[in-house]
Amino acid sequence: MTTQGSGVNYLAGYEQAVRLCSNSWMTDITESLGKQLKQARQHQRWSQLALSLHLGVSQRHISFVESGRASPSRTLLVNWLEALSLPMVQRNALLQLAGFAAQFSATPLQDSSLEQVRSALSHLLESHAPHPALVIGAQWDLLQLNSGAQWLAETLMPELFATPKISPNMLDLLLHPQGLMRHVINREEVSADFLAQLSRDLVGQPELEAQMHALEKKFGLNQSSCIPVVSASSPLLTIRFMTAYGELAFFRMFSTFGSPRDITLDSMRVEHMFAADDHTRLVLEKNVIARSPHVA
Repeated sequence: MTTQGSGVNYLAGYEQAVRLCSNSWMTDITESLGKQLKQARQHQRWSQLALSLHLGVSQRHISFVESGRASPSRTLLVNWLEALSLPMVQRNALLQLAGFAAQFSATPLQDSSLEQVRSALSHLLESHAPHPALVIGAQWDLLQLNSGAQWLAETLMPELFATPKISPNMLDLLLHPQGLMRHVINREEVSADFLAQLSRDLVGQPELEAQMHALEKKFGLNQSSCIPVVSASSPLLTIRFMTAYGELAFFRMFSTFGSPRDITLDSMRVEHMFAADDHTRLVLEKNVIARSPHVA
C-alpha cells in the first residue's frame, strides 16, 4: 500500500509478517470450519454447554461439528456465527467455507441504493463543522471529510494533501514520514490508542496485519505485547498537535450505523473530533471555512 503522490511503499518487508496478537486465529481461511468455530468460541469465552443451550442443540453436536465429525445446517451455522458476534466479513467467509451462500452483501457507498445513507453522512459531517469529522471505511480509507477535517489535514500534512484528488488512507498517513504522527505531542499514548483500535479491527479484517506490524515497529512497541500499557491521566484521551497556530487539542467520538445489514455499513464509522480547549475552538472558528464535505 502506498500513499498517493509518494511512490514509496511504507509496508515493504511486512507483508509476510507473522502476527503477534492474540486474535491470529482469524488469519487462515483454509483451516477447517470446525477448528475455526472452536477457536472463535474460545475467543469469546463460550463453553460448549453454554453455546449448545443458546442454540438449542446438544453439546455433543457442538463437539462433533468442531471436531469435523458433523456438518451444521445453514440455519444453525448462521445462528452460531451470530451468537459468536463475528464480523459480517468473517460470517460470509465461514458460510462459504461450509459450502453455503454468503449472508451479507457489500454494497459500494456510491450505489444508488445507499443515497439516504450518503445524505445522513453528509448531514453529520456538515453539522459538526467547524470541528473536524471524517468517514472511515473498513480498510481505514478516508471516505469523506468535512471542512474542519480538510483544514486540519492540510494544516498538519500540507505535502500529502496538496493534490485535491488524493484518496488518503489513515494507516498510510500514520506510517508516512510526513504524515499525522509527525506533529503529535503525546505520541506514546496516541500511538497506543491507534494500535488498540487496529487490533480490534483485525478480527474482521485480517488483511490489515501487515499495517499492524509496520505500525508496531514505527512506534517502537515491545513485541511481547500488541499494545503497551499506558496509564490514563484523564477520562478521555486528548490528541495534542503542535502547529503553526500553537498547540491544538482534540478528543474524539465515533458514530456507527444501528443494526446494519450490509458489510459496507457494518465496517464504516464516523469520527467526530471536538476541541478540547478554548484556544483550539477559537482557531477552528477563525480558520475553517464552511463548505460541503470532501469526498476522498
